[in-house]
Amino acid sequence: MGKCNFQIVSLFAGCGGLDLGFVREGYEIIWANDNLKDACATYERNIGKHIVCGDINQVEVGSIPTADILIGGPPCQGFSGIGNRNPHDTRSSLVWNYIEILKHVKPKVFLFENVTGLKSSKSPDGSKVVDNLKTAFRDVGYKTDTYILNAADYGVPQKRIRIFIIGNSMDIPIPPPSRTHSEDGFIFKPWVSSFEAISDLGNPAKSGIVKYNKAPDCKYQKIMRNGRKDTVSLQFPPYASKKDMEIIKCVKPGGNYWDVPDHIATTRILNFKKTGGRTTTYGRLDPKKPTYTLNTYFDRPNIGCNIHYKYNRMITVREGLRFQSFPDSFEIHSFSKRNYYVQVGNAVPPLLSNVWALHIKDILSKK
Repeated sequence: MGKCNFQIVSLFAGCGGLDLGFVREGYEIIWANDNLKDACATYERNIGKHIVCGDINQVEVGSIPTADILIGGPPCQGFSGIGNRNPHDTRSSLVWNYIEILKHVKPKVFLFENVTGLKSSKSPDGSKVVDNLKTAFRDVGYKTDTYILNAADYGVPQKRIRIFIIGNSMDIPIPPPSRTHSEDGFIFKPWVSSFEAISDLGNPAKSGIVKYNKAPDCKYQKIMRNGRKDTVSLQFPPYASKKDMEIIKCVKPGGNYWDVPDHIATTRILNFKKTGGRTTTYGRLDPKKPTYTLNTYFDRPNIGCNIHYKYNRMITVREGLRFQSFPDSFEIHSFSKRNYYVQVGNAVPPLLSNVWALHIKDILSKK
């Protein structure tokens, strides 16, 4: 993409999913931060060496440069629907660091991303966190608009729903970016399916490096491969216990724990059958639909819908990257198995970020 003249400061950058979409549109990211060493190494390898690794609480605010745009999604576990939503969770308090840095960076626009649980989460005094955030943003000179977006509506093969707060110092309303896809595909393009997302990837190998099993046969695969012809990395076989394999073999495409016979089911599965809910647990992908939200435990069958639609195994790291819309050239650096999944599961899908980057560029160019 062509270079634009807008500079960015990125907070809680992780491995760089949000940043990557802006880089593709020609923005210059001049400073970024995250506290996970593996994520910072991944960021340096794929995006740039401008990332500062360390606790944002320990960073001298005055050392952060001013910029046109501030982006970032603070750690969301304190707000997550699968967590306890503890108002005293120290990870939740990190959202307030954003305010202090916002006051210093003085961007024209900021983009704040988080899980939808933020909308109903409460502060220790019982007030809503999102209302307090909006008030804080207003007090430091920013008009805000809040949107809940589904990544699948923007070409990502994943039903990942997140809240975005976009603020600006120009006192103008900013609408959400126009959607490009829909479930029925009637007015917009149809959602990208799990099959379209990963069907050209070869079977996992111990080395993680495999050949594509066919030429790209849809637009999404062409975008992900971006001219790559032969091999792709991070396609190593996920581990599954003997019990997990028993369970996996019972689940049909699009199914979940209800497919597991009681004589094979664990106590946890039997409890789910009694109480209901958790419909994606022990889920297998439906090849005709996007996957559900990818989390940081997508190597496990008991947390989310992570079983391959065709093969009796969990999805790989590369397949997780595909569901998050990272290109096949993107490499994850990690000294531990766990941090492969943490980095991928926590990321903002770059294709969704790309949409925001285009949208903000258009708004700033007009102003």
